[in-house]
Amino acid sequence: MYIIPAIDLIDGKAVRLTQGDYNQKKEYNARPLEVAKQFEGAGLKRVHLVDLDGAKEKRVINWKVLELIASQTSLHVDFGGGVQSDEDLRIVFECGAKQVTGGSVAVKQPDVLERWLSGHGPEKIILGADAKNEKIAVSGWEEGTDVWIYDFLEQWVDKGIKYVISTDVAKDGLLQGPSFELYRNMQDRFPDLQIIASGGVSNMADIETLADMGVFGVIVGKAIYEGRVTLNELQKISGI
Repeated sequence: MYIIPAIDLIDGKAVRLTQGDYNQKKEYNARPLEVAKQFEGAGLKRVHLVDLDGAKEKRVINWKVLELIASQTSLHVDFGGGVQSDEDLRIVFECGAKQVTGGSVAVKQPDVLERWLSGHGPEKIILGADAKNEKIAVSGWEEGTDVWIYDFLEQWVDKGIKYVISTDVAKDGLLQGPSFELYRNMQDRFPDLQIIASGGVSNMADIETLADMGVFGVIVGKAIYEGRVTLNELQKISGI
């Protein structure tokens, strides 16, 4: 299982929100490249970079940070937040992202995401399926929908999606444990889907449970920044 540390960006700085609330923001480092280099130095291979400004503004904003991290580390960067147009996608790939996560675009402009999937292939496009009470949430979680997450996933699996990042918004940033039941249900319904769990990780036991479940990866954010898990601990069970 891949351990994928998260770097969330507002104004070019590494921050964390609680339950996606922009009013519950904590800044961790004004230089995200330093954070990325710490992850690289610990032997981690991937990083999940989220443009929270972009998610709110519906266009990519923090592309310079992406370019820095992609060019000055060897990390496999997946980038999400505000990627809603062909131009956004071009910028993100040109700045060095290996994969792009499409969440809001999958709900609001499904034809666009389908075109990206067809043009770039399922290895490059990750479906963002963030949910609250099993209903999809978009636009940096500021908007709820009536779309049931399993219907949403079925639609995109049928179109060729291979990877999905799913955050239970109700769990995110609370350090109360991931939504294990949600991920088990996904595995039962879509056994070929590569699931990246996100939100709620509070300690190594949570991570080990997800590893035992056989998910593809787990995104860890606040637990690292708050010292609940160490980079040394993560390195020991991270994928190659």
